[in-house]
Amino acid sequence: MFSKILIANRGEIAVRIIRACNEMGIRTVAVYSEADAQALHVNLADESYCIGPALLKDSYLNMTAIIDVAIATGCQAIHPGYGLLSENPRFAELCEKCNIKFIGPHYSVIARMGDKDEARRTMKAAGVPVVPGLDEITDIAEAKKFASEIGYPVIVKAAAGGGGRGIRIVWKEEDFETAVQTASAEAQSAFGNGKCYLEKYLTDVKHVEMQIVADEQGNVVCLGERDCSMQRKNQKLIEESPCVVLKPETRAEMMRCAVLAAKTVHYTNLGTIEFLLDKQGKFYFMEMNTRLQVEHPVTEYVTGIDVVKWQIRIAAGIEFIYKQEDIRLRGCAIECRINSEDARNNFRPSCGQIKFMHIPGGPWVRFDTAIYQDYSIPPYYDSMIGKLIVYARERTEAIRKMQAALCELVIDGVHTNAEFSSDVLARPEFKDGTYCTNFLEKFLKNYR
Repeated sequence: MFSKILIANRGEIAVRIIRACNEMGIRTVAVYSEADAQALHVNLADESYCIGPALLKDSYLNMTAIIDVAIATGCQAIHPGYGLLSENPRFAELCEKCNIKFIGPHYSVIARMGDKDEARRTMKAAGVPVVPGLDEITDIAEAKKFASEIGYPVIVKAAAGGGGRGIRIVWKEEDFETAVQTASAEAQSAFGNGKCYLEKYLTDVKHVEMQIVADEQGNVVCLGERDCSMQRKNQKLIEESPCVVLKPETRAEMMRCAVLAAKTVHYTNLGTIEFLLDKQGKFYFMEMNTRLQVEHPVTEYVTGIDVVKWQIRIAAGIEFIYKQEDIRLRGCAIECRINSEDARNNFRPSCGQIKFMHIPGGPWVRFDTAIYQDYSIPPYYDSMIGKLIVYARERTEAIRKMQAALCELVIDGVHTNAEFSSDVLARPEFKDGTYCTNFLEKFLKNYR
């Protein structure tokens, strides 16, 4: 087992990883930007080092600075968390060249599955269902013809990256060329790769993802699904497990395909296979996230498995102790992302000092965060400041527990989306589980 790990991240996920390491008896090294000098992960780690100014490119995306700290402090491994460098194959390769274990899959797999059209071709060849589409847009006229054949609407997607960037929905033919150009330009700016591909845009679908764990001995186990359909501008807001509308036979087939997908690319460590589920119960591969997911706590609640600890164990060469027949989803878990934003003012980001803070408690209530009273939220980073997670034996009870927890949560000094999330939970579409990825688009038209 590793004796010292560097956490190449910030915020709540850095805190989460440090806590897991503390429980495992592993010393931790934190890196931080000048803007994060007072951040919680800086104070919780055994050692902390500033690696640059506030901007991400000068600090948390500075691969050389991070590797230098890891080498200087004698770290045997680096945990990238999620976002930032977690799906950067160059960083994973650099770790390997410097004899530092990257806690995640091999860099070649990250590159292969990070290229969305390559991933799509790979899954199609393996027999995993994929959405009808064009693997790569190389000729606008040809792509426009193909779009007409499969029928509008279609969706243009960046081959690299994620987080909702480089995506354009095209509803009619005359908008096609502009959509491709803007998606490509956005992808080039965000990911350094402007390549895009084309898919049929499925409406009224659910976004259901399967969590897989793969050790270095060749074992692959699926830990079940998460329903991540509650999204605003392709950004997840509320996640839950299990998916209430998923039929047992469909779940079993999706889990089989998720395991098949991981085995096809010789995947190791933690990963997520994301699917679209239509009203007829048919599902299609969307993409693979080769990292820890923001919403991993709901899986931990319904399976009783600490996935962060297992990421570390697997990277250290330890075999995963659970078999597929051991996995049972018990009860219901719901996660609400708490963002510092004003939902009644077009979700405008809200920064500033937290003057007073009260965290809800009680059985099976968890708040993963890096904020504290008097902490000042910097304006340079993602607006998510915490994740509120609850668990109950029944879904109705879990919804009530989450509503109670959201009402009790107090973060004074900045706006948050807690009240907005509570309003969403009260909707009949959420209560019966029939909400789709386009639900919030409709809901927000009348939200004031």
